[in-house]
Amino acid sequence: MPPQKRKSSSSSAANGASSHASKRGKPDLSRPHPNSKETEEFGIVLRDFYPPEMSNERCEAYKNGTLERPIETLEKAYEDTVEERQAIGPNAAVVHWFKSDLRLHDNRGLQMAYQAAHDHNVPLICLYIQSPEDITAHLCSPARVDMTLRTLGQLQRDLSELDIPLYMETQEKRKAIPQRIVDLCQEWGANNLFANIEYEVDELRREAALVRLCAQNGIKFEAAHDTCVVTPGKLSTQQGKQYAVYSPWYRSWRAFLKENPEYLEMADEPGSNPSDARKHFKELFDCEVPAAPENKQLSEAEKKRLRKMYPEGEHEALRRLDVFLEEKAKQYDDMRNIMAKENTSVLSPYFASGALSARTAVVHALAADKGKNQAGHQSWISEVAWRDFYKHVLVNWPFICMNKCFKPEFTNLEWEYDEELFDAWSQGKTGYPIVDAAMRQLNEAAWMHNRTRMVVSSFLAKDLLIDWRRGERYFMEHLIDGDFASNHGGWGFGSSTGVDPQPYFRIFNPQRQSERFDPDGEYIRRWVPELRDVQGAAIHDPYSHEAGKIAEKNGYPRPIVVHAESRDRALERYKKASGH
Repeated sequence: MPPQKRKSSSSSAANGASSHASKRGKPDLSRPHPNSKETEEFGIVLRDFYPPEMSNERCEAYKNGTLERPIETLEKAYEDTVEERQAIGPNAAVVHWFKSDLRLHDNRGLQMAYQAAHDHNVPLICLYIQSPEDITAHLCSPARVDMTLRTLGQLQRDLSELDIPLYMETQEKRKAIPQRIVDLCQEWGANNLFANIEYEVDELRREAALVRLCAQNGIKFEAAHDTCVVTPGKLSTQQGKQYAVYSPWYRSWRAFLKENPEYLEMADEPGSNPSDARKHFKELFDCEVPAAPENKQLSEAEKKRLRKMYPEGEHEALRRLDVFLEEKAKQYDDMRNIMAKENTSVLSPYFASGALSARTAVVHALAADKGKNQAGHQSWISEVAWRDFYKHVLVNWPFICMNKCFKPEFTNLEWEYDEELFDAWSQGKTGYPIVDAAMRQLNEAAWMHNRTRMVVSSFLAKDLLIDWRRGERYFMEHLIDGDFASNHGGWGFGSSTGVDPQPYFRIFNPQRQSERFDPDGEYIRRWVPELRDVQGAAIHDPYSHEAGKIAEKNGYPRPIVVHAESRDRALERYKKASGH
């Protein structure tokens, strides 16, 4: 696509469409959003898989319960099939369907599957289906796909030691997956199927369809709540509503766990299969890990680099957890925002692949704290809890899975779609050293420090006023730890379009962030080699010092915008979009 100069969507049509909705009576929930042209042109909505951007009226219908939430669709499927499922007895095998829960340790769905197999003295078969269409539709990065496939290899070896097979295949058509699972269960003589629930819209709707399809074919499908420490829907305000602000939600989360300690009980690992499992299902043990889809492949050099940085599997995840809690957790509250050193756990790739459960992380952190309520341990537990929070938000407001922000009115904001500015941001060539260092780290390491995630998202949305959804997509397509709920939540925070938005003072000054959290410029020098010879405080803003000569000589760009001017412009547009 050729570069486009300062293209922006007009907010007037969008604002007009929503402001007159109440005068027209019942809203037209099928009508696309007025800005849907830009969302398609710039790759925000993938039309191969999804309809145009939905209207704000449809978002409101999800909010007020006029439209059924996908979690309610799944619950209804269970309610409607209860008699059929209760009548289904055991057969020749039990199946656990792995998705984003690639571990033996503390896996509730897997524990349920093994217990059912053990109780009926039949083999447990594990299943994994790779869906290239899902991977593409959900914007999974090549790095995350590679991490998943490497983790599957380790999981297969661990299961094999227990005489449990892991059957893996690629299913080209995502819509065919429910029927394929039924066909495999019937082929293996399995009447019991288990899995863990994923809370994104596509996955909830697919599992609801699978519950019904399985029941029709004499298969009992049970999906466990395992991803979150506290199940979505368990926490509510005094008014009985879902929390939209983290702090009161977190207090409720901690109180709930204190009152319901069973939620912190970790699931046992599965035991061994009956000794004849290898004889009856020999061909399943010889299964190869699928190859990455063509559009998600890494070079051999990239694979080697990422494998060294993020070794796969739950053994590495648990090792990293223990090392972090032993060596860094006590200082975490003081050091977590300092970017030059590795002061965080870097466990997010393992949470994302399911090699480590959030529950395990919290239990281990509480054990390390020994009831002392140390600031470091408590601060880290709070960071882990953010993963729960954003999934709770996702379940209650599912339209955020549909290219909408929590505050749909900010979708109407007059965004820019300047390709040259977006390319400068994505390539780390904005002239703002901390922004550029962070983006280059992302492009090289497939990971980024949480503090800089906030800085670069604020910069894209507020300094450049580029549609935050383009940044959200870029992150997902490059992060090894890409998790939809957390990524969307983070971009909602940085762009002030999400929960607790506060757009009028949450505009990060990149230079101040740099001076505060990379005071010696060590992080910048590591990732921006053009500035390695710049000494002292000039590293944070070289062109305002004599150091600008070094920067210019080495080809470092001048700032592409003036922060103070951009801040004023952003405030004006946010006020306009919100009707102030």
